[in-house]
Amino acid sequence: MKPVDQMTWKDLAVGCVVENAGNADTYKSGDWRSMRPIWDKDRCIKCGVCYIFCPDMAIKETEDGYFEADLFYCKGCGICVRECVTGAIRLVEEEE
Repeated sequence: MKPVDQMTWKDLAVGCVVENAGNADTYKSGDWRSMRPIWDKDRCIKCGVCYIFCPDMAIKETEDGYFEADLFYCKGCGICVRECVTGAIRLVEEEE
């Protein structure tokens, strides 16, 4: 394969084709996030609704049964905040 700066349009794969299925975990897609979720453990009831609704599977269960975002993959969409039944999650501005 050619280095990226030497590639032309003829070297690119046809769009909308997944050549290597299951490779999403190799791309750290949370780098462009501007907001990140924070959990309040005092309000969390460990129900897992945030985990179920996360479109990126970026929420992981901790050893003590709570949930937290894997910031390598979380895009800060806020769906977990909206779906949390106890209001235990809030979005904060991402620090540089």
